[in-house]
Amino acid sequence: MILSLLTFLPLAGALGLLVIPRDKVKLIRTIAFLVAAATCVISFWLWAHVSSAQPGFQFVEKHDWVTRFGIHYFLGVDTLSVWMVILTTVLSMVALVNAFGIETRVKEFFIFFLALETAMLGVFLALDLFLFYIFWELTLIPLYFLIGIWGGPRKEYAAIKFFLFTFCGSVFMLVALIAMYFQSPTHTFDFTVLATQAAQWPRSFQLWIFLGLLVAFAVKIPAFPLHTWLPLAHVEAPTPVSVILAGVLLKMGAYGLIRFAFPLAPVPAHDLAHVLGVVAVINIIYGSLCALAQKDIKRMIAYSSVAHMGYVLLGIAAMNVIGFCGAVTQMVAHGLITGALFLLVGVLYDRTHSRDMDLFGGVGERMPVYTGCMLMACFASLGLPLLAGFLGEFLCFLGGFQVASLRWMTMVSLLGVLLTAAYFLIMLRRVFFSPARKQWDLLPDMNGRELFTVLPLLALALLLGLYPALLLNPLTQAFNGQF
Repeated sequence: MILSLLTFLPLAGALGLLVIPRDKVKLIRTIAFLVAAATCVISFWLWAHVSSAQPGFQFVEKHDWVTRFGIHYFLGVDTLSVWMVILTTVLSMVALVNAFGIETRVKEFFIFFLALETAMLGVFLALDLFLFYIFWELTLIPLYFLIGIWGGPRKEYAAIKFFLFTFCGSVFMLVALIAMYFQSPTHTFDFTVLATQAAQWPRSFQLWIFLGLLVAFAVKIPAFPLHTWLPLAHVEAPTPVSVILAGVLLKMGAYGLIRFAFPLAPVPAHDLAHVLGVVAVINIIYGSLCALAQKDIKRMIAYSSVAHMGYVLLGIAAMNVIGFCGAVTQMVAHGLITGALFLLVGVLYDRTHSRDMDLFGGVGERMPVYTGCMLMACFASLGLPLLAGFLGEFLCFLGGFQVASLRWMTMVSLLGVLLTAAYFLIMLRRVFFSPARKQWDLLPDMNGRELFTVLPLLALALLLGLYPALLLNPLTQAFNGQF
């Protein structure tokens, strides 16, 4: 029952908040934090008890649900999904603490936020495809309201665009799931059963299944040209929601490719790997160039996410152990680092109500602690050795070089590293180390609550950079049996 407790504890907390009067703001925040913290503790307990030496899924919970149609309540975890769970609970907890600064409709915000955490955890733990689809779709509802109510000036447009993009992509997934259900002799949505049958499915059928799943997951990643919802959603979303969008929501698409699309359509997955490689190169170069052209710091980081998820796609396209390990490592690293970056941009925006890097200058002198945190986050994102960002990118490149058809794509993708360094260093020079402006003379440095949200993410990024075996050893064992 540990997986059910982990998944539905945030939802139980959200339901509990319903009975608390909306004027009890401090109590609402305290309960929401305790629920998120307890969920995070459970996820670390789960990580400590998932054995990398044991093949298959662990802590499995499987019960009949809609027996007539072969639908089960089926949860399970392995060394891949447990890292996604850790990422979700850590980022949810720090983002929730950051949300203490929200003053309007506080009760509703935390209810939607905790409900979103349940939906995200369900995506990473569900092994029945019908149940997976329900959790996948349920993430849309709270996110729509979190952006549409608490967002910026264009919040309604951003929320609608996000909803339409992801919902339309999900329609392709639904068609693929229904097709697999009827193709299966046992008429089931059980992923473990369908994965064993997939090799016998006709090549043409597998192709349509792969394309249907690919569209749905590509929207979430987001892969070019289905990425246009992301920069707008990030810019308009409040800081805690931007952290979740970049840190967790994008990873759902890459996780779906690795967990479901490749095992359920193995033939077209291999045949079309070079197409994914081309998309990866476009993501990396296009996203980096767009980031280089931005003056809004938050929009720059949003486009950097498009580029960094391109590295994940490159690792996936390699279709080898090193590439897959690199993709997952980059997913975890990007979630931690970009989550920290959005939190740090929020700190500056709360004080100045501006994100235009041309309006700043000399912030490094006024806010030394903040500057140190931003420097570490930026260096981690641009791939400085001994930080998690370097490890993920290096393994994705290494996996790509092992495949002859991807070698030239990998070489082109290396330009993304230079472009990433360019836009981050330009931003640092303009905001922190250019001549000081008198209007920012009295900027206060980071407070305790802000440090509590940022330092754990930076510490984890440093830990994974210094001790990569913590992540790589279990992943290598998990992926070795697949190639």
